Formats: sequence, C-alpha cells, structure tokens
Amino acid sequence: MTPKGKLIAIGGNEDKGKQPEAGHNTRVFTHSFIEEGILRRVVDEVGGTGKRIAVITSASSIPQEVAANYVEAFGKLGLKDVDVLDIRERSDVKPDMIKRLSRADGVMMSGGNQLRLTTIFGGTAFLQLMKRRYEEEDGFVIAGTSAGAMCMSSTMIYQGHSSSGLIKGGVKLTTGASLIQDVIIDSHFVERGRFSRLTQAVAANPAAIGIGLGEDTGVVITGADMLETIGSGQVMIFDGHEITYSDYADVEEGEPFSIEGMKVHIISKGHSYSVQRKQFAAVRVPMR
Repeated sequence: MTPKGKLIAIGGNEDKGKQPEAGHNTRVFTHSFIEEGILRRVVDEVGGTGKRIAVITSASSIPQEVAANYVEAFGKLGLKDVDVLDIRERSDVKPDMIKRLSRADGVMMSGGNQLRLTTIFGGTAFLQLMKRRYEEEDGFVIAGTSAGAMCMSSTMIYQGHSSSGLIKGGVKLTTGASLIQDVIIDSHFVERGRFSRLTQAVAANPAAIGIGLGEDTGVVITGADMLETIGSGQVMIFDGHEITYSDYADVEEGEPFSIEGMKVHIISKGHSYSVQRKQFAAVRVPMR
C-alpha cells in the first residue's frame, strides 16, 4: 500500500528563527530565513496556518524548553494551533493523548534520544493511529528532526560514534517505528562526520538505502519513495545494492571490514532520489 501522507525527515538544528542550538552551527538564523526554511515547508505540507500540529518532545531531556521553541517558531510562521503532547513515559500514552493525535493535521517529533521514542511508543495504539493516518489520509504529515527522523525507518541506528563506524560492531541497530521500509536514516550527518557509521549500517543491511541528513536539511518523502531535499545543506544517499564484495559477515567484532561497490549520491535543495528505482534526479543548471 502506498501511503497517502508524507514524511518530513530533518537532520537537526533546523532554523527556528533564533540562535542555533548549543554545539551546532554558529550561523545566526533570522526570521526572514525561517520564512523560506524547513518549518515553513512543514506548515505548507499540513495545509497552511489554519491547521493543527501536534508536537511530541518525548525524545528530549528538556521537553518543556524544546516544546516552547516549536510553539514560538510555528507562531512566527502564522500557525497558532500547536498542541504539545507531554508524553515522557510509556504510562503517559493514555486515551486522551490518542484522541488529541486524532485531531491533529500533522505531527512534529523533536530531537533527543531515538531509543526513547521507540521504547515509549512501540506497540501502542498511539503509534498505530499515527501509522494509519499517514497511510490512509491525504495531507497528513509526520515530521521529525534528529532522533525524530531517525526513528522513522524500519531499521534504526541507536548508538555508534563516527570514529568506530568502520569497525564491526561499532554501530548498534534496532527496530525503528517502521513508518518507511528499506531505509536507514542518520542525522547531523555532515557536521558530526557520520559517514562511517551509515556505511556500516548499510553494509550490514544492503537491501536498505542509507539517508544521511545534514543539519537544517531534510527530505520530504512522498509515497514512501521519492525523497526531495529541502533546507540549506546536503543529504547523502548510500546505496549498497551493487556491492560486489563484502567481508562484513566474516570478520570478528572489533575488526575492520571491507566492501566494494557502495554507491554514494549527494543531493541538495531541489534535487531528489527514488528509493524504489534507485534513481537520482537532478535540477539541470544551464552551462555558461
């Protein structure tokens, strides 16, 4: 079944019309830029400023602060109906929260710890409703940044430093929320040098496409297939379908591995990639 809704996976530190998050790019975001940025696209995809967005900050260690940032940012864009679902533990996933989700036109999941999202929502009626609405309703949008993006895939990275990414066992994988199959999503990709850990994730799961999202950069995913890049940075695509040699299964834990034939694509704003066709679509710029 082809989903009727859309996913918007964001690499973290998206422009909220204020100073960037601590430890991130020191570029000062401005209100004029946010009008052209990722959160504007989220508002447009849910149907405009008259719609309701449910904000889920369950992944964050500072949920109230993060929620306030999103209420302010969406408010700057003219969207005032922001429903913050304060879900911090699995016991908070109560019928009232499910009812509030049913009234929203879209969802925004914050960054933090993606394992918190899967352990809180996995197997719940809340996640089942979110999936069902995404699959069956035109215009329903699930957006997520950083951890909120990484949890979308069926296979999810939950641990692994870039320095140990090319050592077998240096990257830990588990089951994600499975909103989209056959992809693995990583965030803060360029800024934190996470090339090696997505390489290992795809080497271990070559049927999946690796999607590395830069900060203030994301992909709008239509039909669980077409990835359109949005934002100010780049997305890297790792395709292992044409790997001709891999000793990943044979080397011991803690040992380096070798692969041949991994494809890598780089897509910036306006460019796209089809997961199903393994096809890059470029915006053609006339030669001068």
